[in-house]
Amino acid sequence: MQSELRADGLSGLFLDAGPGAPVVLIVPGSGPTDRDGNNPLGVHANSYKHLAEQLAARGVSTLRVDKRGMFASAGAGDANAVTLESYAADYRRWVRVARAATGAPCVFLLGHSEGAMMVSAAAIGQSDVCGLLLVSGAGRPFGDVLREQLKANPANAPLLDQALAAIRDLETGVPADRTHFHPAIAWLFEPGVQGFLISVMAADPAELAKAAAVRTLVIQGSTDLQVSLADARALAEATGGKLAVIEGVNHVLKEAPDDRALNLATYAAPDLPLAEPVIDVIVDFVRE
Repeated sequence: MQSELRADGLSGLFLDAGPGAPVVLIVPGSGPTDRDGNNPLGVHANSYKHLAEQLAARGVSTLRVDKRGMFASAGAGDANAVTLESYAADYRRWVRVARAATGAPCVFLLGHSEGAMMVSAAAIGQSDVCGLLLVSGAGRPFGDVLREQLKANPANAPLLDQALAAIRDLETGVPADRTHFHPAIAWLFEPGVQGFLISVMAADPAELAKAAAVRTLVIQGSTDLQVSLADARALAEATGGKLAVIEGVNHVLKEAPDDRALNLATYAAPDLPLAEPVIDVIVDFVRE
């Protein structure tokens, strides 16, 4: 049974797998990504919706949430007036809400993509976190990942000088001047989001995960176009956690080839379920 839970203007969907079921909080990735795993920038994969439904069928309850200021959580505040720590505080609040709703002694935190960093930060110093599931998450500072992603697309070549200069500024805590930026790259560095970018770029995802000091599973697809196996290995090494590499699975957790066009086509395939091995490793971890 699915129901809405709320906390200080934040909204989430709880999918109940029954009394005594493990509870997993699903934390979304970067940008305007909603609690189903979609965003208006071209991702319509329904990844988190499928994740919740496929886990429920295996006896695992989930709570998937919208970020503050976005979608059903629009009333919780300004979507741009956020930092790494403010998001972490929201997810700690969601743990308390989930425990109150279910009676569970602790909650598993599953962070996808950028969400992996958020759940790591949220878990630090908390006794009510059962464990971390870091899914398709970066193991290096965000500035390094963003450089690599921009360089990987040949179409970005004329824009790289501007983008790399902006990243260098943000890494030093200085807002980037985007006055003369090409429109194709300017959206990445909107003034409203630069405070958030500065806070994220100042953190090391592997060190955050290590500081959480809880049982950890790192999940990485072999055909992920956005983060690498090296990222996953860095997270697993830092935490001493288990690394599960899922062959033929991409960033949105669906079966996909290495071919870039065919891989990206799954981002717009809302009815395509997640690869079953992803569900298998999550269920095994939360039931250990």
